[in-house]
Amino acid sequence: MRKLLLLSLVIFSSCTVQKINKSVSKSQVFDQGHLGFMLVDPEKDKVLVDINSDKYFIPASNTKLFTFYTSYTILGDSLVNGLNYLEKGDSLIFWGTGDPSLLHPDLKNTKAIEFLKKQEKQLYLLDNFDQVSAFGSGWSWDWYNAYYAAERSAMPVYGDIVRFAKNEGDSTFTIYPPRFDSAMKLIEPKGNSSSSFRRNHLENKFDYFVTSEATDKRFETDIPFITSAHLTAQLISEAVGKEITLISNTNYLEEEPKKLLTAQADSIYSQMMKISDNFLAEQLLLLVSDQLDNKLSTADAIAYAKENLFADLPDEPLWVDGSGLSSRNMFTPRSIIALLGKIRAEIPMDKIKAYFPAGGESGTIRNWYPADEGQPPYIYAKTGTLSMSNALSGYLLTKSGKTLHFSCLMNNYPISGNELKTELTKVLYYIHDKY
Repeated sequence: MRKLLLLSLVIFSSCTVQKINKSVSKSQVFDQGHLGFMLVDPEKDKVLVDINSDKYFIPASNTKLFTFYTSYTILGDSLVNGLNYLEKGDSLIFWGTGDPSLLHPDLKNTKAIEFLKKQEKQLYLLDNFDQVSAFGSGWSWDWYNAYYAAERSAMPVYGDIVRFAKNEGDSTFTIYPPRFDSAMKLIEPKGNSSSSFRRNHLENKFDYFVTSEATDKRFETDIPFITSAHLTAQLISEAVGKEITLISNTNYLEEEPKKLLTAQADSIYSQMMKISDNFLAEQLLLLVSDQLDNKLSTADAIAYAKENLFADLPDEPLWVDGSGLSSRNMFTPRSIIALLGKIRAEIPMDKIKAYFPAGGESGTIRNWYPADEGQPPYIYAKTGTLSMSNALSGYLLTKSGKTLHFSCLMNNYPISGNELKTELTKVLYYIHDKY
């Protein structure tokens, strides 16, 4: 009887796996483009689905999984270094580490400002901005006005964006930081939009309109501003209430600086992962580089991670930026599966759930992959979206109590992302329900 029961369970399990494979491989939706899909049961060390897992795909924001693991491993989950500084007689010389939290409209970190306010020494900002290119390799030039492509910089202030916001019922909108109020120009409404804010391509001047239809509505719009060492010195000087002199003596960069701890890394990871914040992802790699050798280099951070953290992956990551905005990033599903295994082995599941978007509940998948009514989320995964790329990789919790690892990368589909996600919802729920 016991042998019969075990045999029937094996047969049932085998049939379930076959049906899962068929739901993916025979899908008329997935058949319209290039699909890479891998599903693994780590407890059994068993591959349940393997479709093109050894092929390279453009991962879009699945790149942030690599950024997250690298940052968590190097920076930890406590405070990050927000400022490098030297004390020379009556002078305090400071420079940026890539910390994105300084006066960020969501993170609202002011520790560096408070530190500088208390100083009785003369304040000097050391210009190390040429270490960081504003845009990543392969980024599109016409993203300059898009919130998701804020400029990278050695010392970001206010998240390197201007936030235009209005609460419901308010007749006017606010500008953060307010110093850009004088850079605004009212224009005639265009098209069907009730409000619009647009920066001039090559200068920090903004055209806008807000119609009467928008008076009773809430809105929030983030527009990147053009960064520079000179503007950063001005912005920090205004926040500190003291004169700050910009200097360019790079010899100071060769000295071992003191470091000011500022923001909680946990809060940066959570926002970066949940809402797929490209700016935070890019700046995290700069923080990693600063931690490694007091220099700011995305390429150096990636090279270190590939050699020391990811040498054991099945396929070499073709990795060029922190966010996944570049279509030059390419990973294989089986390497992402291996990375998910490393994350789960080294980070408690409750922390993973706090960092990752949760299906039907939070972040970029709050409107997708919902659990049954009254049940907790069963998908904790990172999304990815570019013009011809959709991705979802992470952890799937089954009704039987298993935690599976999956990676789905989809490139070059002539249909909408919503159609792909609708089909993927069916597949993932079936796995959740039956396996």
